[in-house]
Amino acid sequence: MSAQSFAAEPQMNATPLIDVLLVLLVILIITLPIATHAVKLNLPHRLPGTPPQTIRLDIDSAEDMYWNDERVDSIEQLLPKLQGLARLSHPPVLWVVPDERVPYGRVAQVLAAAQRSHVSALSVAPVSD
Repeated sequence: MSAQSFAAEPQMNATPLIDVLLVLLVILIITLPIATHAVKLNLPHRLPGTPPQTIRLDIDSAEDMYWNDERVDSIEQLLPKLQGLARLSHPPVLWVVPDERVPYGRVAQVLAAAQRSHVSALSVAPVSD
């Protein structure tokens, strides 16, 4: 035997790496349209000038309602006020302010009554801590 032996040098097989890369690329191409899905919202635009008038509708923990500090006994008594509000050419913003302990059912009834009355400017106040 000769003093110099020919040892095989190890070589890296790149085929499995290319296969994994192609699989990752296909997964990226498939999931990218789902990740870029957008929800279109019609957000209100602020008009220049004075801010619009607001009407405050408070709902306390006993489920009593107050229209600008005037007690409203029921949803049926609230409906004419909401319908009158919807008929105005420049309606004020109805600001619904529920107490943090009021059941959601009562708030949902008020919001449904406003929707049935076609109130266009409505805001629900967040519950403060």
